[in-house]
This record gives sequence, C-alpha cells and structure tokens, in this order.
Amino acid sequence: MKKILLFIVFTLIIFAGFASAQDMESYQDGSTVKGMHLTSLTMGSKLFKDKIDDLVDNTEMNAVVIDVKEIDGKIAIKGVAGDLAYSKSLPDPMTYVNKLKERNVYIIARLVCFRDNTMPRKMPELAVKTSNGQLWEDYKKLTWLDPYNQKARNYLLDLAETVADMGFDEIQFDYIRFPSDGNVKECRYKVERTSTTASRAIVEFLRQAKQRLAPKNIKISIDVFGLTTTATTDMGIGQKIVEMTEHVDYVSPMVYPSHYRKGDYGIPHPNKEPYRTVYIALQGAKKRIPVEKLRPWLQDFSIRGVKYGPEEVQAQIQACVDCDVTTWLLWNPACKYTKGGLKTKDKANTYVKSSTQTINKLLKLNEVKKSTSTKTNVNKQNVNKPNINKKQVNTKSNKVNKSSGSYTSDLNKSNAAKIKNKK
Repeated sequence: MKKILLFIVFTLIIFAGFASAQDMESYQDGSTVKGMHLTSLTMGSKLFKDKIDDLVDNTEMNAVVIDVKEIDGKIAIKGVAGDLAYSKSLPDPMTYVNKLKERNVYIIARLVCFRDNTMPRKMPELAVKTSNGQLWEDYKKLTWLDPYNQKARNYLLDLAETVADMGFDEIQFDYIRFPSDGNVKECRYKVERTSTTASRAIVEFLRQAKQRLAPKNIKISIDVFGLTTTATTDMGIGQKIVEMTEHVDYVSPMVYPSHYRKGDYGIPHPNKEPYRTVYIALQGAKKRIPVEKLRPWLQDFSIRGVKYGPEEVQAQIQACVDCDVTTWLLWNPACKYTKGGLKTKDKANTYVKSSTQTINKLLKLNEVKKSTSTKTNVNKQNVNKPNINKKQVNTKSNKVNKSSGSYTSDLNKSNAAKIKNKK
C-alpha cells in the first residue's frame, strides 16, 4: 500500500514539474504572456519596483512592457544616431531588466515610433512638415517622424536592432501610424499621402523590421487602434490590421472600453460594460487574424466617471478566455495595477471558459439586437494610450502624485478628461 501511495505522490510531482515547465516555455515564447506596462521612470523608484516584484512573484503576471523609447522621443540607451535622443534623466533599464530575467520574467521593450518630439527637432529632414516647410505639430505641440521617410524608418530600426542585442525577449512597436490630432490637412510628407500609400508605408516599415530583426531571434509585436479589429479601412491613420499582422508575432489592439463611443458595437455605454466590449472586439479580430497572434491591451484605470477595480479587470480577462485568447497586457498610466483583479500564481491556470448560455447572458443578447457594425472614421474613438506626465513620478521620494495627468484624445480636444488614480 505504501509503495502505491509513494508511486502516486512521485507521479504527481513529476506531472506538476512537467506542467510547470510547459507553462514557463509557453510564456517565454510569448504565447501565454500576462503582462503590465512600466514607464522608464518607474524603474528608478524602489517603491514601484517593490510593488511590481510583488505582482510578478505572487500573481499570474509573468511579463512586463518597459518603455525604451518614450512618447516624447527620448530614449534610455546610448549608441543610436549619435545619442541625439539619449536622455540622462531616464534610468538605465538594463539593471532592472536583468534582475527580472533572473526570475524568468518575459521582457518586452516598447518603442514609440512615429510620434516623436525629439528627433524631428534634431534632424528636421526626418519630420512631417507643413506646407511652408516648417515642422508640423499636433495639438500638443508634438512633432512626428515621417512614416514615408526611409531615413526616419532606419533610425527606428537601428534602435530596434540595438535593443534586440540587449537581451529583451520582444520588441513592441507603438504609434506605428500617421498623425490624427491637429490640422492634418497641413501635413506634408515625402510621398503624397493617400489611404493606400499610408497603409503600405506602415506595412513596409514592419516588413523591414521583420527582415532586420529575424537574425536576432526576437519576437515582434505591435499596438494598434481598438477599432482596427472590425474596421476595413485604414481609419485615416494607415493601420490595416490584416496586412500588418503578416509581419509580426503578436498584435495588441487597445480594446479599452473607455475608448469606445456610446453606441459602438450596439453597447449603450462601453466603459460600463468591460466584458461585453472586449468580447465583441476580440471576436471581430478573430474573424480577421489568427487568434494565436492576438494579445490585447486591457484597461486597468478609471476614467470618465467609471471606477475600475478587481471586478472590471477580471471581466476583461474572462472575455479573453471566452474568446480563446491566452495572452493579454494591462495598462495603467501611473503603473498602479489592481492586484485583486489577478489570480494568484498557483491558480494562474484555473480559468474556465464560460458556457454559451453564460456568454449570451453577459452579452445581453436578449436585450439588444446583435450588432458588430462600427463607423470607422478615426474621429469616432480615442487612439492614444492614457499617459503619465514624467513630473508625476518622483523617483527621489518614491511617490506618485495623486493626479496621473490629463488624457487627451488625439482625435478631438473636446474629449479631454482627467484620470484620477485610486489606490
């Protein structure tokens, strides 16, 4: 009897170890990544790093997305374009990256691409111009790199190659699009802009990225506007999700419920219905691109009078599970994540797909007519991630100011709203 019991115990131990190894392998290849975004400034804060370490050690989180090229164009590493965009004020990411890698955390380097308020001012020949040859600026007085300009592309790709050699597991390209905020009629590019040439320019950039990064054995992912999952046009910004997906490993549509207008997908108030909004968006994506390439950005912040907490975070994750999407990322502009919305590490693989009856109930199919139609004018939905102002992270006192800064739609200034972060 004892021999039988010992055999059973031994078998269970072996099985648990095998399952654990499989889980580690799957997230190390990116397929079951569950991650969170970190600004470069948070890495200079011991308080923040302690909180992130706690999430990595004790919850299902197994990945982080670290800003290497910021939204203002500044970069935290040397050795690119004569260090014209290098900022001494940004902490060196590699010290923290190496510590995370020792704990088998999957590390993604986020590179904000064409929205860049640094290099266009250093090298105007790379920039989007106005009709009189001056630097074009959006409503926030930020400049942009010209997506048609091969020298601008090369600058970004040189940076990507440098980052790939630093030990990151994946490079994530964000703002791979054309400007939408400001007097875009005044934009002048190397090539006359049309919907066709714009989408081709973005796809060509990704094709070149794949070609140059392939020898580095590093994954490539992209961030895209949420409505690209159902839109058939380039939405005025050059993004066509089907064509873009061909050249990358993962696609991260920003399906934040707060970014959808009232009535989108037939939902009266998308921000108040996180499960329903995310589910419909992902179902639309699944019809167009391989589900194994889907890795959505989910909302972990409160905005426009709707409080997000554990229940709302879990609702979005469950929507992913019910859509057979195994990997996702959380975004909070202040990098303050809801631990209560996550499963503990020992229960990370205990998600169960909802029954058809439950899904239908959550989708409220008995209350409204099924609708997947959306107008695809870019002015209908926010395209930017909520941002945190650098001044709001005090690395000396290890504190974050109560206000996370204003979140202004790139599309319509009247949509500006303040995000208030709750502990």
